[in-house]
Amino acid sequence: MTTLLEARYRTVLRLLPAYYRREREEEMVETYLADLDRDTQDQSRPTLGEVASIAALAVRSRLGAAGAPRRYVLLGSGARLFALAAVLFLAASAVVAPVLRLTWSFTRGGAERRLFLADFTDHGLLDTTVAVAQWILPLGWSVAYVALLYDRRRLARTGALVAAVPTLWPLVRSLTGATVITEPAFVLTLALLAWLPALALCAAHHRDAPPARLPFGTPGLVLMATCVVTGASLVLLPAAADLVWGPANCFLVAALGRLLWSARRAASAAPGGALALAALGLLLLAARVAAVYPWLWVPGAGPYTGGALAQTAALALLTVLLAVAGRRELAAR
Repeated sequence: MTTLLEARYRTVLRLLPAYYRREREEEMVETYLADLDRDTQDQSRPTLGEVASIAALAVRSRLGAAGAPRRYVLLGSGARLFALAAVLFLAASAVVAPVLRLTWSFTRGGAERRLFLADFTDHGLLDTTVAVAQWILPLGWSVAYVALLYDRRRLARTGALVAAVPTLWPLVRSLTGATVITEPAFVLTLALLAWLPALALCAAHHRDAPPARLPFGTPGLVLMATCVVTGASLVLLPAAADLVWGPANCFLVAALGRLLWSARRAASAAPGGALALAALGLLLLAARVAAVYPWLWVPGAGPYTGGALAQTAALALLTVLLAVAGRRELAAR
């Protein structure tokens, strides 16, 4: 006769995919119930730690764990590539943008230098601390990128989560009533642009996943090339530059490269890579639209909106092409 505790364990185990339950459910239930007296099982429940452990196992088993069916292997590969590409683009932006601002502020005379320093000296302790954190914490993207490619997964997770924290500050201030968000859609999409890759990195690069690797090049050279693309896009058209501009331009270059590579060597392309980039492109497209929409009818914003709309069109086109290429890759495999 099934006890209430056994039924509760089986309910929690339904978080696991069907293939995993078929192989391991009975063994897991026996393990959970082994040291418990049958007379007390109707008054017991799975502990919070056990539920959390099963939930984490459910994520791992759906993201390419050993012995997983093909669709889960592809899902895991796509999630890892999505996280790696996003972390790379965000790392380059987190390095280049502060360097360019420092260079501008300290080479344009005392007025620009004082204006820069005012962000850290003319406010209270809390705002000064937040300003410093917003400069330092995003460098965690670079830590996450390097650590991930050298298979230091715990450090990579920590770096990504720390780097994503500053995107929550505007939301926290609005909830406490300290400020009013004038562009809530843009703030929200920026938070998603940081937190979705960070969470994907934590979930997909689990202990059973294969080591992260780049399709080509070494980690240092790829990061340097991405920084060059980011810096060039910010310097050549500064009027259109915002927080999405650099990562989106890096995506455009990567998407073109991926499409050309898959057209010539489809068999050697990483499984799920095109769809992973398409998902990242969709996320960047949402952030780009949210950024440019409030400025469409603002007088004098033509240089900004012109560049942003051109980038929006390119993002939409390449995202669609990547989605089509990704479907063809999956069908071919």
